[in-house]
Amino acid sequence: MKATFSKYILNFKIPAGTSRGILKTKETWFLKIEAAAKHGIGECGMFRGLSIDDKPDFEEKLQWVCENIHLGEEVLLKELTEFPSIQLGLETAFKSLVAEDAFQIFPSQFSRGNTAIPINGLVWMGDKNFMKQQISEKLTNGFSCIKMKIGAIDFQTEISLLQHIRKEFSPSEIELRVDANGAFSPSEALEKLKILSELQLHSVEQPIKQGQWQEMARLCEVSPLPIALDEELIGIFSSEERVKLLKTIQPQYIILKPTLIGGFQGSDTWISLATSMGIGWWITSALESNIGLNAIAQYTASKKSSQPQGLGTGSLFSNNIASPLQVIDGTIRYNKNKNWDAGHLKELL
Repeated sequence: MKATFSKYILNFKIPAGTSRGILKTKETWFLKIEAAAKHGIGECGMFRGLSIDDKPDFEEKLQWVCENIHLGEEVLLKELTEFPSIQLGLETAFKSLVAEDAFQIFPSQFSRGNTAIPINGLVWMGDKNFMKQQISEKLTNGFSCIKMKIGAIDFQTEISLLQHIRKEFSPSEIELRVDANGAFSPSEALEKLKILSELQLHSVEQPIKQGQWQEMARLCEVSPLPIALDEELIGIFSSEERVKLLKTIQPQYIILKPTLIGGFQGSDTWISLATSMGIGWWITSALESNIGLNAIAQYTASKKSSQPQGLGTGSLFSNNIASPLQVIDGTIRYNKNKNWDAGHLKELL
């Protein structure tokens, strides 16, 4: 068995605005495993400034994995606790290696092209006109759930954009979610949540920065709007700490990004704990290429959740690897009549 990795730079078609700044490119790494004339590929989509494994020795760790691939998946995953994006890439590559089709990571009706996953339409931060344009496009393209990133421009302007949607569409017609990415201060958060709740939103993601458990617990207890934890889950490695976090904060929802929280095994643990405590959840991608998005979408399909998921990021990049994944009418599908980009993949494999 042999393993190698390669770095790849994804280029955004349009710079993406977040509360952490403007994104123009996104680094990612592909992990390849070869054995008995077969190939497996997985993506380690470490996210600069957000991933817990954004460390100077990230590529050294990837090289160590390649040199020790003979130890096997289980042993390596235990050694990679603090490198969740490598865990995901490793899990995917091993599943890809043994699959009849290297891209059937979690075979299901979805991966066979027979069912679709409902997803939210993502509206990036920007000036009022740009955000209004994105909202219009999402509605035209058949999305019944829209997620808007907030916290980068004037709050009142963001409220007016949400009011614009709500005037046209009732909560039963369009589900609205907002993602603050920790932009609110603890002192102002509750007042802003009260204002947002008047718009009959589904939920707000991470209203204050992660790590303030008591403040977040207080907000979850008194907020008129359901709160979803996102960044809060990053860097919480042990089951004991995960239980402690959920019991302390008692959120209404958690959001699972496999790349950031320990791959599929880590996500399974979070789902099991949340379900046992009556906490809702959904799964989102974290700006991976179509290699990682495909694996995450197939994993999501295996969970059979009815919630709209956050899997619509594949079309953001100008140099993504062409794949059978398609976003149609507010859903993501695996179109068996479309092929993966053979030329592009040849370079990777």
